[in-house]
Amino acid sequence: MDRKLLTECSVRPFDGTDEIHESLLVGRDGRVEGIGSVAEMTALDPDAQRMDLGGAVVMPGLIDTHPHVLHFGARQRAVLDITDCQNHDEIVGRIRERAAVTPPGEWIVTTPVGEPHYFVRRSHRDLDERRLPDRFVLDRATIDHPVHIEAWAPKSPNVCSFNTAGLRACGLTDTVPDQVSDVQFGRADDGSLTGILHGAVNNYYCFDPFWVQIRMHLPGPATWELHDSTVEEMADYNARGVTTIFEGHNMSPSHISAYRDLHRDGRLSLRVKTALEVEGFAYPPWQPLTLQEYQANLDMAARLAAEIGDTDDTFRFSGVTFGQGGPCWPGGIRMPEPYDGPYGRPTTGITFLSPEKLSAFVSTCLETGLQANFVLTGYRDHDDVLAELARHPADEVRAAATANNWLIQHAILITEAHAHAYSDLGFKLTTCMGFSAAKGDLYGDRIGTWAWKDQVPLKRLLRAGLVVGLGTDWGPKNPWENLVLAETHEFWGSGRRNDGPDHAVSRKEALAMWTTDAARTLSWDGIGTLAPGAWADVAVVDRDPLTCTLDELAETNVLATMLGGEWVYQS
Repeated sequence: MDRKLLTECSVRPFDGTDEIHESLLVGRDGRVEGIGSVAEMTALDPDAQRMDLGGAVVMPGLIDTHPHVLHFGARQRAVLDITDCQNHDEIVGRIRERAAVTPPGEWIVTTPVGEPHYFVRRSHRDLDERRLPDRFVLDRATIDHPVHIEAWAPKSPNVCSFNTAGLRACGLTDTVPDQVSDVQFGRADDGSLTGILHGAVNNYYCFDPFWVQIRMHLPGPATWELHDSTVEEMADYNARGVTTIFEGHNMSPSHISAYRDLHRDGRLSLRVKTALEVEGFAYPPWQPLTLQEYQANLDMAARLAAEIGDTDDTFRFSGVTFGQGGPCWPGGIRMPEPYDGPYGRPTTGITFLSPEKLSAFVSTCLETGLQANFVLTGYRDHDDVLAELARHPADEVRAAATANNWLIQHAILITEAHAHAYSDLGFKLTTCMGFSAAKGDLYGDRIGTWAWKDQVPLKRLLRAGLVVGLGTDWGPKNPWENLVLAETHEFWGSGRRNDGPDHAVSRKEALAMWTTDAARTLSWDGIGTLAPGAWADVAVVDRDPLTCTLDELAETNVLATMLGGEWVYQS
């Protein structure tokens, strides 16, 4: 690879200084060879390939510490996309086009309408008709294919739709009661089913026994294509300026294998770090593993760590992930006192993994050197994990956490005491601003507004001494909007803000959580900065993200993205 000299630009290297340079030299090895004036960089190599960037800003590529690139890419591409449809006619037309190339009798499943994955700012309620199309409308598209408009987690209760063939394929007839478990059926004036279902109808994170039986008739995650869809989704992330991701949640052996295949075939356009979820429960039907099966998965992770390792420049496997409870929306968050579940019944959450499994998880990570990732949401999650860690000598835990980069993920609710306890033990932390923006009103309504003081308290985490990385998870998928939310802590539904002294961070701190500190949370040297010797993972943007206004920041346009000195995206 020839050296590349980037000029006619402002280089923000994120190297611990606030200096702005006018040129960056990329070496033949894909690393930054130098930053400085054009004259200085030209002197290093007069024959370098010169690239004038027209006054753009050059900064390190962004690091998304919780993106679900594979999961969301595969899910969205496994179904027909109607997210942007404006009315029923557009939905019918799109389904009719798919039906024309789909063998009769095969399912046509679509996305919901609106903005994935929260569907707060735009949903089916923003269609011209203000509602989903029922079976009578969907039958205009096809009567030869069962059709289903999905309801995606994380929202509960939710709404979905079937055409007539879809109802029949699921065994749903007009004789079904108006409500079974927490699934409610819409009816026409003559008493027949409309095909509209409300309530516990999500495609995942939904454990209603009746809905689980209905879902068994529909295509599931086992049918997803994991390779080409992931490549396409990675390209979308490159277009947002992202160059590194951590896939540590809901990762099964087949998901690890898919990334491993892409790495082998030279198809990764991101640096990818992975970890295996020892036992996942997001996709029904879920049946608890025996303790022996659970330990076998822990042993598998140790083998993968030995085979793949944590040193490759592009693809790494680091450890295992433990998560005890689910999201708040379906009533899964584990709290010490009852809160309002999605269907009007009080709940303290759902415990999916037993104390014995938590004990086995911690013991195995201590013994094998695996990275331990704890996906924790409610107060009981933190209390249980800290209690289990306290059963082991603090020095032993601290040494393992420091050496093997133990992480807390999610941490939607986290007290000051919890934050200090993790910091004292040497943990790092990743979280997402969507947990505040899209869930703030939810937590206030279901749990109580008092919970806001502990909801994604970024400044508190920094004061406790934790290294914090940010990610996109369920959204928003635009990292630049996430940067804005780190400063404002605005709730989408109401416009309220929990931007007090424990929450809002500065622009510089927010950018660090997507660059230098994100690299530290992944314990990955040579990324998140453009200091000489670092990888030339570059985002070329049309404004200075450190000094522009909040409105300008959200509208940042990525002009090009470079991974290891090679362009992976150009607008």
